[in-house]
Amino acid sequence: MRRSSFSRVAVVVLAFAVAGLASCRSSSNPQAEADLIRATERERLRALVEANMEVARQLHADDFQLINPAGASSTKEQYLGAVASGEADYLIWEPKAIEVRVYGDAAIIRYQSQIQIVIRGQDMGLRSSWHTDSYEKRNGRWQVVWSQATVIN
Repeated sequence: MRRSSFSRVAVVVLAFAVAGLASCRSSSNPQAEADLIRATERERLRALVEANMEVARQLHADDFQLINPAGASSTKEQYLGAVASGEADYLIWEPKAIEVRVYGDAAIIRYQSQIQIVIRGQDMGLRSSWHTDSYEKRNGRWQVVWSQATVIN
C-alpha cells in the first residue's frame, strides 16, 4: 500500500515537472527574441550616430570587443571613448535586413549597412559594409559582446 501511494505521488510530481518544462518551452519564443535583438541593434546604432553614450554604454557588454574594417581591435572603453570624444563620428549608419540566429542566451547577427564615419577629422565617405555581431543576454537584457565590420568594395 505504501508503494502504491508513493507511485501516485511520483506520477503527480512527474506530471507537474513535465507541465512546467512544457510551459517554459512554450513561453520561449525564438522569433520574439530575434525581433528584440534586431530592435536592440537598431537602438545601438542610433545611440552611436547620436553619440548618446548613456544608451551606448548599456547596450555594449563590459567585455565588448570591436574588430574594425582595418583589422584593429578596440575594447568597450576605447571604442565608446572615441565616439564620445568625436574622434569617431558616425554620420550615417543604416542597416538593411538584420539576420538573427538565437542560441539560448546567445545570438549572432549579420547584416549589410550604409555607413558614413569621420575618423580623426577625415570623412571616410559613404560605404557599404558587412557587420557580424554576437550578443549575449545578461541580467535579462541583450548586449553586444563582439563586433566585426568589413567594407564591401
